[in-house]
Amino acid sequence: MSPPVKRRPTGQHHGDLRNALLRAALDLVAERGPHGFTLAEASRRAGVSVAAPYKHFADREALLAELATRGYREQRDRFAVAVGAGPDPAAQLASFASAYVRFAAEEPALFDITFNAGLDKSGFAELAAAGDEVAGLLLPIARRLAPDPDAAYDLLLRVAGAAHGLAVFLRQGLFGVGGEALPDTEDRAARTALAITRQQPTGQPPT
Repeated sequence: MSPPVKRRPTGQHHGDLRNALLRAALDLVAERGPHGFTLAEASRRAGVSVAAPYKHFADREALLAELATRGYREQRDRFAVAVGAGPDPAAQLASFASAYVRFAAEEPALFDITFNAGLDKSGFAELAAAGDEVAGLLLPIARRLAPDPDAAYDLLLRVAGAAHGLAVFLRQGLFGVGGEALPDTEDRAARTALAITRQQPTGQPPT
């Protein structure tokens, strides 16, 4: 008599393999960072064979690229809500900065994958498109404050850079770990963005 066929211990259905692997990878990134795991470890965490991921992902980079794409789309959705709260472009960029900090705090693994995985977007068309969608949402707002395209891009980079730095400081505990740390940092990011937008794109005070 033939031995009974063993089923996967997790009961994963084949059709859910892709999402199971993505969830496993996201958990591992939360624990170790985007460079701290292998595709084999993600397979074991998902309860599948180490060969199973290759049905959906060419390699670990491809898996991370799909998660980074999700990260950019989550940002786009959050930022669209934030900038839709009012018509003033300076206030819109301040709301974007605040939403940026909240995304980093609420989705730390996606944040780390999106910005720290070192992915080459030129090799992943969908990832590049998702990043462009975020820029496409925000650059027109910056153009209303700095009509020159290069100046508008520089303005957006300075606002985003300030928000990014504050988000990292928050996650490092520099602003405390209590219940007020996140809203206080959101407010700080909004105030910083407003201060930046009061300057000319060259960084000089307006005349």
